[in-house]
Amino acid sequence: MRVLNEKLCADILETGRKEFLALGYRDASLRHIAASLGVTTGAIYRYYADKEALFDALVAQPAQELADRYRAVQQTFAQQSVEEQVRNLPEVPDEEAGWMLDFIYDHFDAFKLIACCAGGTKYEHYLDTLAEIEDNAGRALIEKMAEAGYSLPQIDDELIHIMSSALFNGIFETVRHDMPREKALRYMASLRDFYSAGWFKLLGISDT
Repeated sequence: MRVLNEKLCADILETGRKEFLALGYRDASLRHIAASLGVTTGAIYRYYADKEALFDALVAQPAQELADRYRAVQQTFAQQSVEEQVRNLPEVPDEEAGWMLDFIYDHFDAFKLIACCAGGTKYEHYLDTLAEIEDNAGRALIEKMAEAGYSLPQIDDELIHIMSSALFNGIFETVRHDMPREKALRYMASLRDFYSAGWFKLLGISDT
């Protein structure tokens, strides 16, 4: 369906973005957004069914794209033989951290909304979605290594999830604190080294 008034639609998105960033989803008000634009709430409802639909319009596409791309990266890695996976594992964090942080910063406001302002929406637990992808990848690698005869310590699902959650909460701290991109990249390099060293130690893999 053709947008009724493209300028008004764009203005609603921009004003909604500012409102959500300032107040968070729960405290944001379509009435206040409408007043800021000098229109009625009914005018907003012509484009967005409710407040959640407006929030969704601001974050849905980059949120889905990031999750899909990360899932594809892990699926590609999983298709390698266990020997290739173990050999290439030290290089994986470098590749992942680079494109992911760039993507997040290319869509900074959307991920700022998700990280800081999404309470009360389906995006409130978005980081858990990313952590679950990491959980599944880690679990699959451990199972393949065990089947191939690698000597591994007991690594249960809870530990895998704690490590995955720590990784993504660390990544999104750069967004929560409004770090400049270059500073965030330096921060990520240290986080990557810390996270990778822990996995290498647990799995008995050399990182050199």
